[in-house]
Amino acid sequence: MAAGQTHSQFVSSLRRYYSFYTGGFIAFVIVVGILEQLGVPNKILGYLFLFFTILLYAGIGFMSKTADIGEYYVAGRRVPAFFNGMATGADWMSAASFIGMAGTLYLSGFDGLAFVLGWTGGYCLVALLLAPYLRKFGQFTIPDFLGARFGGHLPRFIGVVAAIACSFTYVIAQIYGVGIITSRFTGLEFQVGVFVGLAGILVCSFLGGMKAVTWTQVAQYIILIIAYMIPVVWLSVKHTGVPIPQIVAYTDSLPKITALENAFNDKTTPKGAKEEEVRAIFRVRAAAAEIRLAAMESGKEVYLAEEKSKLTVKLVQLKAAHPPPDSKLIETAEKAIRDFPTNVTAARKIWTTEKGLSARAAPVKPHTEAFAATGNTPDEMEKNRSIAKKNFLALILCLMVGTAALPHILMRYYTTPSVHEARVSVFWSLFFIFLLYITAPALAILAKYEVYSNLVGTSFASLPAWVSNWATVDKTLMSIADINKDGIVQLAEIVIGGDLIVLATPEIAGLPYVISGLVAAGGLAAALSTADGLLLTIANAMSHDIYYKMIDPNASTMRRLAVSKGLLLVVALCAAYVTSLKPGDILFLVGAAFSLAASSFFPALVCGVFWKRANWLGAVLGMSLGLGICAYYMYLTYPFFGVNGVKWWDINPISAGTFGIPAGFLGIIIGSLISPAPNKEIQDMVDHVRYPSLDGTVSEGSVGH
Repeated sequence: MAAGQTHSQFVSSLRRYYSFYTGGFIAFVIVVGILEQLGVPNKILGYLFLFFTILLYAGIGFMSKTADIGEYYVAGRRVPAFFNGMATGADWMSAASFIGMAGTLYLSGFDGLAFVLGWTGGYCLVALLLAPYLRKFGQFTIPDFLGARFGGHLPRFIGVVAAIACSFTYVIAQIYGVGIITSRFTGLEFQVGVFVGLAGILVCSFLGGMKAVTWTQVAQYIILIIAYMIPVVWLSVKHTGVPIPQIVAYTDSLPKITALENAFNDKTTPKGAKEEEVRAIFRVRAAAAEIRLAAMESGKEVYLAEEKSKLTVKLVQLKAAHPPPDSKLIETAEKAIRDFPTNVTAARKIWTTEKGLSARAAPVKPHTEAFAATGNTPDEMEKNRSIAKKNFLALILCLMVGTAALPHILMRYYTTPSVHEARVSVFWSLFFIFLLYITAPALAILAKYEVYSNLVGTSFASLPAWVSNWATVDKTLMSIADINKDGIVQLAEIVIGGDLIVLATPEIAGLPYVISGLVAAGGLAAALSTADGLLLTIANAMSHDIYYKMIDPNASTMRRLAVSKGLLLVVALCAAYVTSLKPGDILFLVGAAFSLAASSFFPALVCGVFWKRANWLGAVLGMSLGLGICAYYMYLTYPFFGVNGVKWWDINPISAGTFGIPAGFLGIIIGSLISPAPNKEIQDMVDHVRYPSLDGTVSEGSVGH
């Protein structure tokens, strides 16, 4: 805010600036569209989108650079509710929401709605239980509140560990999304794309902290919502002639999808017969892999040698046969020998993957069916349906509670001018998030109809270019193989990763490349905005809560900022390195972060605000138990770690918070009841935080120092 400028004048200036910005971005998209029509290569257009948007964010970051502690940590506490809602929307609209949400709905249908319900419902908890109270407390970070509310350095330190754990897991997912986008639209290697994107992430947060991140996130929200809406509206017009996808996708395209699904599953129709032919091949391969795995576990290397010997004998017989067999048979036999695993570890990996083909041998899961039954017997089907219901509800719980406990989101409410603005800000946050979340299910339906109606049934000889383009980026994202050798694409032969759907939709639908570039820019904005907030959360927690509060309370402002920026760089490089190892899909990583946040922070924050008796020991036990049990269950059951532990009550590792949340509350309650109550000063602070006046503001340092 400029000197002498009133709050209303500041808001008016912001609206004018961002109106010009929006108009300028639309003009840029139009110019790129004209360049495409003039024959400029797609790769150059991809670079234009990538570097123009990063340069734009860098410009905002440079103009927002600051050496003021209040501006660096909380944007000077003067971000209006409307713009804070937009920044929160961008901070929230991570690669998971932008890239992964529609993809999950595409793959899972009804079951994917757990993400929509959990993430939107969580903002009700934010508004009711935490945002206004944390704003009344003031200060800079969530560990700040824990340290002041429960006393001593240990609750603050555990809060820092928890913030790093959930934020680091979350930021890996964002950088992974950046790597996918940059590698696809610029042709760079995935690992190189990760570090190019990292430069875009750092340039904002490094220069101006929360001030720069806030104003950049407002700009990023504008880009990502435009990028998300245009392809969906275009698809809607293409299929139905009506530019309201949120309605016509369900009334027009969804019934057509259901009809196609019925045809794919009906073995008496030509489509169904071909699909069954492919599924039968998968069943045979899965069964053979299961037999091989069992035999290998009993014989190990001896079994491998015997199997390879059999393949060699078969090849010799084929070459010696009269008349000579088809050359393709000999090529197949030679390939089988080349691809045969050379050791037990490789064999186990290959055959476990083959065994997993049984999932592709199943009939098409109806998009609208809730908790579709899978299995070979009625009892098995009923058991699997019950497990699906349990995991659906568990995931909603973890996402709702995790939403209300994510440090990088709660920090946004420290930036508003007052408690009232914090409450209004939650409303605007939910509104801006709602715009995308109500559209994601429609996008999933329209994209699925495109694949079902235009890709399935086409010739392998005339596959569209986007198939090979995405297969080059990552085989797990896009893969099509002619399993039954008929030269025609069947649905069971297609593997499409959820992280691909949104980014590839313009290409799937045959839209101009400028729209693909626009969507990539939107996905990049979503990933960068969230990564900025997460990296800042980690760096600030370490520099403010560890260095300043616990190590050197007399540190100068310049030293505090230098430490924060140095830590920001180190954390960013570590996150990029871990991301290059591809530890999991985007949606799982994000879901894991929510479970970690829900288990460690939510019980302590809620009890800290609403229960005066909660004390130091309770907070230490509660946060340690919640975080520890949640992390242990993930380690035990997530395939990446290779432990292959037994699931507790069949709950998936993404919903590990199901066990961590009650453990956290139990630890706080027991620890608080077996130890003395907090002193009067802390109990008075709870009263002060609990009853925020609607128009009161909190000056920096009024509470918690």
